[in-house]
Amino acid sequence: MREDNQLIVFMHLSQLLDLVTGVGGFLVPLIIWLRNRDRIYKLDAHGKAIVNFQLSLFVLAFISIPLILFFGIGILMLLALACINVIFPVINAIRAGQDEPAYYPFSFRFIS
Repeated sequence: MREDNQLIVFMHLSQLLDLVTGVGGFLVPLIIWLRNRDRIYKLDAHGKAIVNFQLSLFVLAFISIPLILFFGIGILMLLALACINVIFPVINAIRAGQDEPAYYPFSFRFIS
């Protein structure tokens, strides 16, 4: 195994593709993780954290849609999720550059 913090940082920042493509922020880190998880030291843990975070955001956004119709709270929830989707990949890219583990709040553990 080799160490490649730059690829891990890129994997975290690639989540920001959601702002441009809609689904690239999930697919690009997933592909990087699946292709390199056995070759690069610590990439497996970061990849799992990213995939869990992206799946959690999808589930929470899906839950917020009915809340728009019934309570109007869903709009606030979607705005909060949008902010979280931009802020935490940047924070974790910085953490990965400093060789620290990734931490994504509001993340369910789909993959452990």
